[in-house]
Amino acid sequence: MKTADLINRLTVDLKPVDYRRASRALGLAFAAGSLAAVAAICLTLGLRPDLREPHALGFLLLKLVFAAGVAATAFLLLLRFARPGQARRSSNLVAALPFVGIVLLAALDLYVTPGAQWAALIAGHAWPKCLVIIPVMAAVPYALMVLALRWGAPTDLWRTGALAGLLAGGVSASAYALACGDDSLPFVACWYSSAILMCGLIGGMLGQRLLRW
Repeated sequence: MKTADLINRLTVDLKPVDYRRASRALGLAFAAGSLAAVAAICLTLGLRPDLREPHALGFLLLKLVFAAGVAATAFLLLLRFARPGQARRSSNLVAALPFVGIVLLAALDLYVTPGAQWAALIAGHAWPKCLVIIPVMAAVPYALMVLALRWGAPTDLWRTGALAGLLAGGVSASAYALACGDDSLPFVACWYSSAILMCGLIGGMLGQRLLRW
């Protein structure tokens, strides 16, 4: 058999690759994971009762901007990491932007607050609950993202898993904000960030096994 005949036989039924398949899967997983996290928070903790008050609503919006910002930047990066060869063109600095923003705002808040009140602002009333609930609630969104990523072909498994963990942590933190009554920027910068980064670390470690193909 001639080389040309072999090439023709190999390519006769060749179909173009649907590059949007992984993106659609990630989008559906993002939406489903968000709904699951919100439903879990509403069923277990319930919404904070003072959401109609301007003060509570304002701080809720700040928390959502931060947590949703983490999830959104991680999602945009995952759209690249799901395809082979795209990870090298992506920078981890993009994922750090929401964290840098909330830390700067928290530092400004502490700067204008008397030092005697710093401990209360940072510790809040339920920081241990924050560190536990956000990673636990992130399990379902993370699992959905892993299933979606298997429709792609990620090659940098640790970074892809870490981004999936950050996304899941951001989704979980957004849902937890609906029930959280601790309203201070230092609290969010310290404990929300720690919980989300914990999700990213665990996601990176698990991703090395779960995303193999």
